Amino acid sequence: MFAKKLLQKATKLHNLHHHHHNQQNLKGHLTPEDLDFQIAVHYGTPSTASVLAFDPIQRLLAIGTLDGRIKVIGGDNVEGLLISPKQLPFKYIEFLSNKGFLVSISNDNDIQVWNLENRSIVSSLQWSSNITSFSVICGSFFMYVGDEHGLVSVLKLEEDAVLVMPYHISAKSLTEAAGSSFPDHWTVVGVLHQPNSSGNRQDTSINNLVLIAYESGLIVLWDVSEAQVVVVRGDKVLELKDGVDDSPGKVGHLSDVTPEQNLEDNEITALCWASSNGTILAVGYINGDIMFWKTSTAASSKGRKAGTSFNNVVRLQLSSAERKLPVIVLHWSANSKSQNDGDGQLFVYGGDEIGSDEVLTVLSLEWSPGMETLRCVGRAELTLSGSFADMSLLPSAINNHRADLLVLTSPGQLQLFSHDSLSDLTSEHEKKVTLSSLECPVVIPTAHPVLTAANLSPLVGNENTSKFLLEIATNMKLNSTSKLTGGNWPISGGIVNQFDSPEGYAIERIYIAGYMDGSVRIWDATSPVLSILCIIGEIKDVEVTGSTAPISELNFCSSTSGLAVGNQLGLIRVYNLNSSCKETSLHIVTGIKQEVQKQPQGGGGLKCSACFHLLDSPVQALQYMDHGAKLAVAHECGRVAVLDMKLFSVLFLTDCLSNPSSPVISMTWNSFVHNGGHVKSPKASGPKDVDKSVERMMIVSTKDAKLYVFNGDDHRMINSRPIQLKKDTTAISMHVIGKYNHFTEIKGSTSMVESMDQKESQQLTKDAAARSEPPIKSDQPKTEQHAQSDNINSGPGAMDSLILLCCKDALRLYRIKSVLQGNGKPLCKVKLAKPCCWTSTFKKDEKTCGLALLYQSGELEIRSLPDLELVKVTSLMSILRWSFKANMERTMTSTEKGQIVMINGSEVAFISLLNEDDDFRVRESLPSLHDKVLAAAVEAVISSSQKQKKKLGAPGALVNIVKGFRAGKQNNGINFPAYFESSFSNLDKIFSKNPFPDPLESITNDQEDVELDIDDIEIDEPVSVPTSSHTKQNEKIGKRTDREKLFDGDDADVTPRLRTREEIIAKYRKAGDASSVAAQARNKLLERQEKLEKISKRTQDLSNEAEDFASLANELVKVMERRKWWHI
Repeated sequence: MFAKKLLQKATKLHNLHHHHHNQQNLKGHLTPEDLDFQIAVHYGTPSTASVLAFDPIQRLLAIGTLDGRIKVIGGDNVEGLLISPKQLPFKYIEFLSNKGFLVSISNDNDIQVWNLENRSIVSSLQWSSNITSFSVICGSFFMYVGDEHGLVSVLKLEEDAVLVMPYHISAKSLTEAAGSSFPDHWTVVGVLHQPNSSGNRQDTSINNLVLIAYESGLIVLWDVSEAQVVVVRGDKVLELKDGVDDSPGKVGHLSDVTPEQNLEDNEITALCWASSNGTILAVGYINGDIMFWKTSTAASSKGRKAGTSFNNVVRLQLSSAERKLPVIVLHWSANSKSQNDGDGQLFVYGGDEIGSDEVLTVLSLEWSPGMETLRCVGRAELTLSGSFADMSLLPSAINNHRADLLVLTSPGQLQLFSHDSLSDLTSEHEKKVTLSSLECPVVIPTAHPVLTAANLSPLVGNENTSKFLLEIATNMKLNSTSKLTGGNWPISGGIVNQFDSPEGYAIERIYIAGYMDGSVRIWDATSPVLSILCIIGEIKDVEVTGSTAPISELNFCSSTSGLAVGNQLGLIRVYNLNSSCKETSLHIVTGIKQEVQKQPQGGGGLKCSACFHLLDSPVQALQYMDHGAKLAVAHECGRVAVLDMKLFSVLFLTDCLSNPSSPVISMTWNSFVHNGGHVKSPKASGPKDVDKSVERMMIVSTKDAKLYVFNGDDHRMINSRPIQLKKDTTAISMHVIGKYNHFTEIKGSTSMVESMDQKESQQLTKDAAARSEPPIKSDQPKTEQHAQSDNINSGPGAMDSLILLCCKDALRLYRIKSVLQGNGKPLCKVKLAKPCCWTSTFKKDEKTCGLALLYQSGELEIRSLPDLELVKVTSLMSILRWSFKANMERTMTSTEKGQIVMINGSEVAFISLLNEDDDFRVRESLPSLHDKVLAAAVEAVISSSQKQKKKLGAPGALVNIVKGFRAGKQNNGINFPAYFESSFSNLDKIFSKNPFPDPLESITNDQEDVELDIDDIEIDEPVSVPTSSHTKQNEKIGKRTDREKLFDGDDADVTPRLRTREEIIAKYRKAGDASSVAAQARNKLLERQEKLEKISKRTQDLSNEAEDFASLANELVKVMERRKWWHI
């Protein structure tokens, strides 16, 4: 027993040493430096989407997620994905509108600023307390941040850095200034910059009012420039206005009011402006009530003091139930047809009875002319496709008072309600209306219909196919995001960087997807912006059984532009994407007959060339062979057919390869040249094999890990003893990789492969002698045994290629010669620690160098070939923030350049593995998420409108730039939001000081902040005038300003008078002689002259800057006039 165990241990050590020796000889050339995982393309909304933001000028939509990602969506299939280093949910995301930046705040209160052009974080700031409210002063770089301690701070983005401004407002300081009691719950729940109003302010073009709402219910309108309270609302005891029109028959429920209501326990949960001029505020509470607070200063002046709420509020209730849901979200949109600033629609989520259906309520509201009575003239309930996450209004680029509604539901679904459909709700008075949403366009559909198969293939050097597909796309006029049923898609931002003119453009790569309904879609995947080329639907005018069954497999041949489509019912459809082969005949081949039917010409789409239906078993694998002349078809039942693609006939159909039957998982084709010799199986001999110089092989692997080799000419099985593993396992893929020249040492030294050849030949000689069969000759020249070969098409020396069999638990590497000879011993074997579900090989420098493996745990592993050494390990979670889902591998596809396409829910991601230049990794080929030319044009128009003030128009050339900027997407002029016409130049000065400074700090700041100006020039030295009869008059003169002293202001005493002797002496007597007095006077004059020269130079600089701006605007006009339409 001891001897037996010792022998087993010695054998195990010998095998381990032999395996290690083999791996040393099979050295790969892939290093970690060769790898760089990047998301080249990303389409679709993540299932974890939770918050929305919209840029009304750039027309971009941002979607924040619960896992630290931000999806940015524009028009013309422009999409981008930003991934935060922290895998945390976002509480807030906001655009710095038209500035090219996006601000996000995560759950750990980390403020991150993203540069959309570079798609990277340019600055981050970790806030010390819990941020409970956030808003951006639209059109500026300033932001308000409110926290749980009642502090409102101001941030500014300057030179790619977030700065905390000295300006901050504490709850204690604010309540003291308002003369109100300190709130019990001082958490700031809302900070809203008030829109421009027509109040009594001196400069209505600049509105520096901000509304601050506390969780306790206190609402304060604060003037940031004057540092004073303007309006206070919701202070403890609420006196309700009994002026609600709740006539019978009106839709909506506005409550009967009581004289007083205590608000101490009524917390604010949502708020928004409910008028275009910021005079009405809609506030939602935790008890489900909605209050409309009037914030105009005129209304406040009627009250007893600033904190009084008399006649300034109206309450609205969606339900009369005693227990209601809190009001979670409020949004308001103006009525474009009304002249009243307060008329519009209020969008409410929440506020209904507990236990009611989850809907979004839309209320159409109208105010009486004196804003005394509120009427609800329409109510609608929007049905949601999932659990509510967020909603956003998308203002029209044509009219500020027109806005579409975009609703985000879980998991990652977008619903669009157009302005036209929403505006029709005002006509519905007598009943509640249920409104259906419009279908939002998607670039690559994955759920409607369900995507079941995919293929990413190169299309290099095939100009006819490229032209044909582009012609089909033009004829079908497919534009995935520009047209929408019921109106235009409102999200149209971003720029597609296309460097070639349409005449010289050629498709280099296509992405093909098959669907559950039997349809097939083809996209141009040459650049990171995919565009649809054609949609292949059901075969028309010819009845083909099973043509609408779910697609199970796709294969494309770049040599002949042939496309093979297999489905779950065993039907194989063949299409030709080459314009030189416009098929009019349809060949239908079944197991018992073959017929040809004519197809109608025209239609502009792809025509089916042939249909094969041989077995009622799902198509498991498809593989074009022999340069597209043949098509191998593997069925789930384990049978393989080879089809002739020229004659559209069946060359042969095998029986079940294994018993019991096992599905075929992979097929590949190899051709090689003998150069005078031949290789054959021990049992296969004949004169025709000896004379042949070219051999073709089809290698087939089944799910039970067996390998079969067929002769490519007569289709007989070459290896009568298929490779079969001793242990039951599940194979997932099989790859044939070319011969590696570095196996063989230079000039006479014996290689590992050659030594194994000799051992195998000696063993086969013994086996053949025992069976009285001729042995296989092994004395061929080395160049014969190690000639190079391609793994699929043709080339010499395929006998020295390697077969990689990938199973769930192990990787095994065989030589083709060993497989032919029935030798099941692998050249190399690697056991996998976790179950593997998908593999793919890729090339570097035209040589197969790496293997990508995806595990059921979500880990993605890269190994070098042929040594199978581990190079790098990552995961779907670290790259994409994805969790692995069952059957994800069925829709995965890849190319030999290391590009992998994966699908998860509605997301489609193209991942680039290799750190080398390709079309997907070149930054210039990525779509731009910020249109700098549009931004410059808008800034020029706004600057011009500020100068012209009340004039609506702008310089004609610049208006034409903006109007035609989207190449016809908007037919009318662009209307900017009112806040974009405001000037924010004064905010820097306002926010650079604390509105509530300490007295000592104020004195210090006044001493430090001294700015030299011409008004500060003093001609004479200050003197102390002795007491005289004119002392009182001197004190009065001393109180005049410096400017009055210098230029003798209007209020100066111009009456001549006789000065006393003492005054003359004090004025002119100086120490020293007359020459020193003259020198002092001369120096003072020179000093004054220098100051005046500096002021003159500064004035000239300002004038030059104004001229430079005018020159920039003119250059912008010229650039836009020269810009080609395909670059717009």
